[in-house]
Amino acid sequence: MPDVSYLLAALAVIMGVTFALRAVPFAVIAPLRSSALVHYLGAHMPVGIMLILAVYTLRNVSMAPASLVPAGVALTVTVGLHLWRSHALLSIVGGTAAYMVLANWVFS
Repeated sequence: MPDVSYLLAALAVIMGVTFALRAVPFAVIAPLRSSALVHYLGAHMPVGIMLILAVYTLRNVSMAPASLVPAGVALTVTVGLHLWRSHALLSIVGGTAAYMVLANWVFS
């Protein structure tokens, strides 16, 4: 069993690291709010992430109609919802639901 002083020192280090990890974001947020790069990334990253997710999802789709049609319809639903509402969560959930319904119930 470790010594009590060792346990207290380890606990102090754990508490210090936890405090630092929670305090650092608040310390660096002020300069980032006025940064042009952060504003640019905030405007363009959601679309970039959606594109990466779409490519990653469609990379293994076979050319069989039972696989290609649900993926194409789901992609169309996702893009359409995103263009209509500009809400990433709605787009992802809608496209996923469309794919799951078509892949599991219509083309199964």
